[in-house]
Amino acid sequence: MATVLITGANRGIGLELARQYAAAGWDVIACCRKPKEAGDLKALTGKVEVKTLDVAKPASIAKLTAALKWRGIDVLLNNAGILGRRVGFGKAETKEFLAVMQVNALGPLLMAESFWPLVKKSKQKKMVAITSGMGSIASGANGGSYAYRSSKAALNMVMKNLGNDLSAKGILTAAISPGWVKTDMGGKSAPLAVQDSAAGIIQVIGGLDAAKSGGFFNYNGDTIPW
Repeated sequence: MATVLITGANRGIGLELARQYAAAGWDVIACCRKPKEAGDLKALTGKVEVKTLDVAKPASIAKLTAALKWRGIDVLLNNAGILGRRVGFGKAETKEFLAVMQVNALGPLLMAESFWPLVKKSKQKKMVAITSGMGSIASGANGGSYAYRSSKAALNMVMKNLGNDLSAKGILTAAISPGWVKTDMGGKSAPLAVQDSAAGIIQVIGGLDAAKSGGFFNYNGDTIPW
């Protein structure tokens, strides 16, 4: 059976992705910073391995890569992300801005650079990142959330570049927006259930091919403008 590695799998969309992939019979490598506190994740049924991973720490990425070096990973699913404070113009803070960029944009790039040999040896050979429509410049940003919006726009470029650089290795990439989802990050007023978002994401990943590689998609399969 195929294997998926999911970052940020202890809650929200990441947890639901792990749940649905496990229910479909996949081998799931579910990663989070503090497995001891991930009760909901450890309670999942199926072939789920919970691993320690902090995508903001290169040493943590390297350690996990070494531990899994004999495995093939069909889908490397970069889901871990942070929101940061939703502040407007005049309130930017360097430390916070860089922390958001580190996790949301640089983290997936470092994961790709470290894990690509494991992805290459698999059958499906896919790298996917959970992004946001807030990272679409063409859709018209309406102000505020500078760190988060910038990090997701950067992540989109990372995934587009990876699609070009890894195509010769047969690896497919995509940036997928989960929509506005009712999670801790999305808030209670979000219209989309996490189960529906995750199911859509999995379907988009399943349909990813060479013609779509490097694209920016909504969870329902629609293409989002850059």
